[in-house]
Formats: sequence, C-alpha cells, structure tokens
Amino acid sequence: MVVTEPALLTDRDFARVRQLIQEYAGISLSEQKRNMVYNRLRRRLRIHGEIAFAPYLDRVQAADSDEREAFVNALTTNLTSFFREPHHFDLLAARARAQQHAPGGAMRIWSAGCSTGEEAWSAAMVMREAAVRAEILATDIDSEVLRTAQAGVYAAERVQSVPPERLRRHFLRGVGANDGFVSLRPELRAMVSFAQVNLQAPAWPVGSRFDVIFCRNVVIYFDREMQQRLAERFAVLLAPGGLLLVGHAESFPATNPAFRSCGRTAYERRDS
Repeated sequence: MVVTEPALLTDRDFARVRQLIQEYAGISLSEQKRNMVYNRLRRRLRIHGEIAFAPYLDRVQAADSDEREAFVNALTTNLTSFFREPHHFDLLAARARAQQHAPGGAMRIWSAGCSTGEEAWSAAMVMREAAVRAEILATDIDSEVLRTAQAGVYAAERVQSVPPERLRRHFLRGVGANDGFVSLRPELRAMVSFAQVNLQAPAWPVGSRFDVIFCRNVVIYFDREMQQRLAERFAVLLAPGGLLLVGHAESFPATNPAFRSCGRTAYERRDS
C-alpha cells in the first residue's frame, strides 16, 4: 500500500492551527513552530485518511469533535525528567524539614503541567524522605501523558539519573515480562492524585490552598497577558509563605506584587 504524505501546511492552515491551539489550550505558537506543527499533525491526518489539513481542522473544530483532545495532545510539549532543576527539590526538602515538627495537616503540593509524572513523583520522594505527610495533585491538559504519569511505570533508562539509594528506596524493579521497567512504590502512590486541568479554564477543580506550586516550562507557550493572569491566580491559591517554582527561562511572577524572589526561579507568596 502506498502511504500518501499530507499536503504542505499552507499559511492559512497554519494560522488556523495557531488560532485553535490558542483557543483550546492558551498556547501561543510562534512562526518558528511551523515544521513542528506539520510533523506532529501529519500523524493525525494519516490516522483519519486525510491528505489536506483543512478537512482535518474542520474535524477538530466541529461542535461534537472526537479529535480535539488528540489535536491538543499532539501539540503539547512534554519534556521532563526525575529531579529536573534539582535546586527546586532542595527548596522543597528544606520546607519539608521545617514542617516536620509543625502542627497541622499534610503539605499540599500542585504539579501544574505534570507531563508524564516525573516532577510529581520526585516531589513525593522528597516528602517521603522527610517523613512529612503530603497531598500532591498532578495535572496536565494532555490526557495521554496523564495516563503515563498515573501508571507510575517507566523504562529503566528513564531513571538512570536517580541515585542508587533513591532507586532502592522508592522504586520496584520489574521481573519477567516487566524486566527493564521500574514502578513507583505504594507509599508514593498514596500521596499523589491526578486530574486533567486546562490552565486557561475559568475554574480549576484543585481544592484548597497549596504550600507549593510547581509550574515549570509551561507558561513559555503562553502570551504575556495569560502569564500575568496565571500569576494572579496562583497567588490566590498559595498559602502565605508558599512557594511558586517556575522554569529556568521563566520569570512571570517577578512583576506581581504578591510574590518575592527567594532563589533561582523560585518565588514566595507574601504574607499580605
């Protein structure tokens, strides 16, 4: 069988893609992302037997679309790793140690844009090591990566950067048919819950205030107005003194008076 490649992504089609992903996910795609868009969406066109982008985008835009979620998933970037940007986990560990003898309930942590879960599971490891109760919410707009995150099973090469002591303490090695994979221990799974959340949505079903919010390497895809709106909403959801941890190329909380810098790409919620 001959597989026909999709037609070129026209200026009109690319403009439409940019408008739709902005509308559905708040993501602002630059002109430089044109090849990325073509390469990711052509797989979806093949699945539906389309050779032109316009009919595919009609399918995405239809009121009863069964393709919209796959469209958003395809254009979401999900690069992550265990203990990525380790200085943030050092800060989290310090907060956990300070919490060890403090009265009150569990520390609440939100991994907003959790991708395949490594960030949330890394936070859970830190909290388990500190022997501090934690409730960790991990959310993403991409339903596919959420399924991977919730499964908590990874190829062994994905944990090569994790020190051996942490591997022994927090992971179970697969045997037989699962050889070459590792799984998170039940003690960690009890700390973490998962939900699909669009940060552009007018309401977030995330519960009460948090002590720590991770939102790293997410807002670089949003325009400045959306970034400032997020900073305002995160400020409302953080307890006084709570931490907002952002990506290495992000500084959107810096201009918000509710926050003060407390380290590299780390911001603390002011008391008032």
